Amino acid sequence: MVESQETQLNAVFHALGDVTRRRMLRLLADGEHTVGQLAEPFHMSLAAASKHIKALESAGLIRREVQGRIHRCRLNAEPLAAAEEWLAYYERFWHERLDRLEELLRHESARDASAPGAKATHTNSGAVRPSSPTSKKRSKR
Repeated sequence: MVESQETQLNAVFHALGDVTRRRMLRLLADGEHTVGQLAEPFHMSLAAASKHIKALESAGLIRREVQGRIHRCRLNAEPLAAAEEWLAYYERFWHERLDRLEELLRHESARDASAPGAKATHTNSGAVRPSSPTSKKRSKR
């Protein structure tokens, strides 16, 4: 089961890895399109568009319905949920790291402000920050 989910996720990321396929998905988000309608904005042949559509189909991102010679495609966004879940882990990872960095910078800033001989300077935003010997050197230039 896990292998099947990973295979599906690999197919989704492969499909999303191409700008043409991402733009096709964006078009399909607005509603059903034929293969010809999907190919038109890219000035590509129906055969080339069909290769992109097959990649999207194998990822489960679109469903194709054949009515005679007309192939209609619809977006199936369900597989995107697995990709979003996978990305959410890394979003949390970076948010936690950035929160820790912010905490360290605030702690260091507060420590510098309370150091003997520290003078406060105003920033462009109106915030007060401690001045340091290096900031005085920069301001003299």
